[in-house]
Amino acid sequence: MQTSPSSHDDHQHAAGPAQLAHDHHDHSNHRMSSPHAAGHLSHQDHVEHSPDLFRRRFWLAFGLTIPVVIYSPMIQQLLGYTAPTFPGSDMIGFLLGTVIFWYGGWPFLQGAISEIRQRTPGMMTLVALAITTAYVYSASISLGLIAGMDFYWELATLVTIMLLGHWLEMRAVGSAQSALNELARLIPDTAELLTPDGSTRTVAVRELRNGDVVLVRPGAAVPADGVVEHGESQINESMITGESRLIDKYPGERVIAGTVNGNGALRVRIDKTGDQTVLAGIMRLVAEAQRSRSWMQELAHRAAFWLTWIALGTAFLTALIWGITNGLNETTLERVVTVLVVACPHALGLAVPLVVAISTTLAAKNGILVRERRALEAARRINTVMFDKTGTLTRGELGLVALATNGTLTDDEALRLVAAAEHNSEHHLARAIVTAAQERGLELPEVQYFESLPGRGIKATIGDATYLVGGPRLWEYLDVSFPDELLQRITIWEQHGQTVVALIRDRDVLAVLSLADVIRPESYQAVRMLQSQGIEIAMLTGDSQAVADWVAKELGISRVFAQVLPEHKAAKVRELQQQGKRVAMVGDGVNDAPALAQADVGIAIGAGTDIARASAGIVLVRNDPRDIVRIVRLSSASYARMVQNLAWAVGYNGIALPLAAGIAAPLGLTLPAWMGALLMSLSTVIVALNAQQLRWLDLHVDLKDRMDH
Repeated sequence: MQTSPSSHDDHQHAAGPAQLAHDHHDHSNHRMSSPHAAGHLSHQDHVEHSPDLFRRRFWLAFGLTIPVVIYSPMIQQLLGYTAPTFPGSDMIGFLLGTVIFWYGGWPFLQGAISEIRQRTPGMMTLVALAITTAYVYSASISLGLIAGMDFYWELATLVTIMLLGHWLEMRAVGSAQSALNELARLIPDTAELLTPDGSTRTVAVRELRNGDVVLVRPGAAVPADGVVEHGESQINESMITGESRLIDKYPGERVIAGTVNGNGALRVRIDKTGDQTVLAGIMRLVAEAQRSRSWMQELAHRAAFWLTWIALGTAFLTALIWGITNGLNETTLERVVTVLVVACPHALGLAVPLVVAISTTLAAKNGILVRERRALEAARRINTVMFDKTGTLTRGELGLVALATNGTLTDDEALRLVAAAEHNSEHHLARAIVTAAQERGLELPEVQYFESLPGRGIKATIGDATYLVGGPRLWEYLDVSFPDELLQRITIWEQHGQTVVALIRDRDVLAVLSLADVIRPESYQAVRMLQSQGIEIAMLTGDSQAVADWVAKELGISRVFAQVLPEHKAAKVRELQQQGKRVAMVGDGVNDAPALAQADVGIAIGAGTDIARASAGIVLVRNDPRDIVRIVRLSSASYARMVQNLAWAVGYNGIALPLAAGIAAPLGLTLPAWMGALLMSLSTVIVALNAQQLRWLDLHVDLKDRMDH
């Protein structure tokens, strides 16, 4: 997402996320596919695709079904009662059944027409055939064209139950698809723009331009991406990163659109608006992931396709066999209609896409952005994770990793003196030491005199003493001698490729400090948890063997590839794959692109700087390697739900379809049409509810670090 601003970019409106959600909604209304296009959540033949549509039609059909059932001759005969009669009461079934057929059944009829036009007969075609057959047969009897017993009560209950099932399904689908709308709502409608005279003016967020300065009051949402110019506060970024703790923000720190400010007021200079923002990039990835297809979706697609033809063939054979043995009567008709209803591959078409939508949304809420569904599906099978060292297992910046003194000072006292001496230096080593002192909350003493010693180090007067801080060139210049214990420490640190500086007073070495690319505290936990799951860890780096070995030893990694050029990283991944390993590559997405593409699962870490890492199938918002553990857990859980749903959908049809065709009729066991509709709707609801269980999956596994490091 990092793009160089241009004159066009400067006039980019900040309505990108909201517009993206709107576009997704508009397109999804046309993209909803039949069960055969299982890559989407539902069926394109669900006209209007609204739970309200099915809710309204269900309640009207339900209300009309009651008198239809009461006045049904078959029901009166079965229950032994006589319904009140009045002029025209014998036409109740025909009149109300006609309304139910055309109004309640219209979504199915329209959907069937669409499926037939696209030459993809599916769920809507089967339902439409069932209710049309029942209605035409019953209407022909009412109009005196043929003799027999009408089928209105079966028609009415069939349409009503189908509408109920679709209503419940659409509610489940709608909640899964609401991810983009939820993200869009994070962006406030207005912002407080600071004017040149220092006052504020309320403007619409879409009017913000790059370079504008806005005031973000306590409790308000950040309107667009930018940098804090003035003020200090804590910001809740959980909606973007999944990180529950508040993040401290100072001048110079970046803030993300949609995150919520804490107690302090901030002045933020906007540098990304509209579809340039991190939030807009996240929304694009969520939308892409919900549209992408996985292997399981391909399987469901094929299964639903063949089930449709099996249902049509079974219905034809049922009509033929029952017609020959019983004649063309209501019993034969009921068998055919029941077969068509029972075999609707509705649950099968919903089994995988709903899991896809929910797991994608859950991942995004936890800072895991799935670009390719197949990558998340494959994550459960990985047995090797290869980490790029710099910026992934380590922070990618120098930090204090060890400190030792000669015994005259405590560690904190030594660090205070070195940090105070280095405080005025701009050298990267100095910044690392000062940062370490700040992290420990140390108060730095006042420096009376400071002098830079080019190529050697620095000299500073603190209190009544003069101190020198520097590395080997300073030691040689001063010809200092080190206590044996400190000399041993220095030898070990240098073997690990670390940078060593010493604190010297009157040619006495008071302390030595080791600086290196700091290992992330989370890396210890990530490696431990992955290894506990039987996953091998490998590390890849362009650094020296000494540095690589030190990091690997610290983390407990046995397989190390050091001094690897960027263009050779993919070859190392391929080497592991040739050994039969299923490899997940974790890198920063810049010089790791070939390796990320080569791996079975490519995972880019640190997405906050570049949200569109095209080389990776999964992108992590946070620089947290523990998210790899969460990916594996989500992959396993979502795959299990898919398998359960597919097993249920296929198993249900394997049992219900023969019963609907009348295979057990010689035993006196048949499946009524209304019961078939009920079973079909229940199977759909069961699949939807099973998928919804993913919403309660806790991806925040026990991250308590029990290791002593």
